Amino acid sequence: MPLHDTILILDFGSQYTQLIARRIREQHVYCDIHPYTLPLARIKDIAPKGIILSGGPASVYAPDAPKVEPALFTLGIPVLGLCYGMQLMAHLMDGGRVHPATEREYGHAQLHLTADALFAGLPSTFAAWMSHGDRIDALPTGFKRIAYTSNSPIAAMVHPEKGFYGLQFHPEVEHTQDADKILGNFVRDICGCQATWTMEAFIARVTAELREKVRGERVLCAVSGGVDSMVLARLLHRAIGDALVPVFVDTGLLRQNEAKGVLATCKELGIPIHFEDATEAFLGALAGVVHPEEKRKAIGAQFIGTFREVVSRLEIDAMAGDRTASPPVPYGIAAGSMAGDRPPPYGIAAGNGNNSAGGNPNINFLAQGTLYPDVIESVAVKGPSATIKTHHNVGGLPEDMPFELIEPFRELFKDEVRALGAALNVPPHVLGRHPFPGPGLAVRILGEVTPMRLSVVRAADAIFIEELRTAGLYDAIWQALAVLLPIKSVGVMGDERTYENVVALRAVTSSDAMTADWARIPDAVLARISTRLINEVQGINRVVYDISSKPPSTIEWE
Repeated sequence: MPLHDTILILDFGSQYTQLIARRIREQHVYCDIHPYTLPLARIKDIAPKGIILSGGPASVYAPDAPKVEPALFTLGIPVLGLCYGMQLMAHLMDGGRVHPATEREYGHAQLHLTADALFAGLPSTFAAWMSHGDRIDALPTGFKRIAYTSNSPIAAMVHPEKGFYGLQFHPEVEHTQDADKILGNFVRDICGCQATWTMEAFIARVTAELREKVRGERVLCAVSGGVDSMVLARLLHRAIGDALVPVFVDTGLLRQNEAKGVLATCKELGIPIHFEDATEAFLGALAGVVHPEEKRKAIGAQFIGTFREVVSRLEIDAMAGDRTASPPVPYGIAAGSMAGDRPPPYGIAAGNGNNSAGGNPNINFLAQGTLYPDVIESVAVKGPSATIKTHHNVGGLPEDMPFELIEPFRELFKDEVRALGAALNVPPHVLGRHPFPGPGLAVRILGEVTPMRLSVVRAADAIFIEELRTAGLYDAIWQALAVLLPIKSVGVMGDERTYENVVALRAVTSSDAMTADWARIPDAVLARISTRLINEVQGINRVVYDISSKPPSTIEWE
């Protein structure tokens, strides 16, 4: 039997599948995602209190449409079908009929409800988010309609005796009014789940899993200074102690003064760090590279190459019993300024030359703070979802990587990692940082990455963030960035013609990065930012502001 009441999601390839899971976890109920092909015997082993069939891009009447075993509906477990999941339920059951809609229904629609336990506490009409090209024209036997829109005659249905529900809209997205109440009603009232899933429970489970997997061997942890890597390093240090080998690599693609800030944060958290300045290697790997996917793969390969070199040196030091070597001094920190504060090399406990693995010098694991939005945009995880772009720490790593990956946050959202960090006593100033991509400023430079172009976008980014903080807007914005465009524009400065770079500013509000809206920064603040960028950053003569939302646009430009 499971340790917690469990809701099982069967994934048909929706881009929002993990968002469904997140909404369930917000109810403090454990949620597990598996592909729709999960065998019936395995479902019985999981013993879920409820099953959710996700949306997906297919049509149920297509010859190769993904389907579940019909016997799923004989288990006596409540089932909630969302979009494709609802259509599949209707298609598989007697009497149901699914056809292409005369008009695709996408975006907000006014939903009209009838009373039902699923909609308890909701008004009789409200705005719901639709995204479908098929619709149900006839109910399966035993079902009744409980909602409709002007486009969908059956926007929600229920089989009262069996606890089967179908929703044509997306209750998991923020665009649906009171969406949390719908899923909460399903989880608590219809499935009878107890709210026992918490970040403390997650910490306990992942800690046990890490110790079982690692079994005392050393783990390399890529620390970037961002929320994800800092929380990961904190969790790993708590779970496996001196077997952790945290390494901070300066790629030359970081923000202004980032290296100094990262080392200060690690010191504050009590996490000793090995620093590696690999600027020349990364810029060399990116020379002449223009396509964004090639950039990611070049950066991913160089990360692994750098880690190979670092690991080789650390393993040699460990075998020699070297307890005196210090990490290299990062740029921006005067030599000797950290004297007395530097830790011994990782995996080597000061004074005994041994780590918690009993002196094993080998480093066989690589831990990363990969999040689900990275995964779902990079690769199809558990269902047939479409690839949007690869991330260097997901799809950009080479196949011959010498480490086994450990990614404890692979199915968490950013806000969940922040909650986890708070439970681990990570300071608020770390948890409140905006997300920053693993490939760094390389994906904020459209076109080739050069030292000169890096200096422009780095200075622009620093001014943008500084002004947002000054205006008191930083914490209200999910992510803000400056993008250097591969175009130049004509301008006039000092009565002379200029032909210089265009910088785009991007700021979005969100809670999970799966959907995002552009931030309404006051005109006066934008004007001040634009003036400073043009006056203070050599090479910029035009500033534009990105007012696109996600979807259809992504948050980053590349």
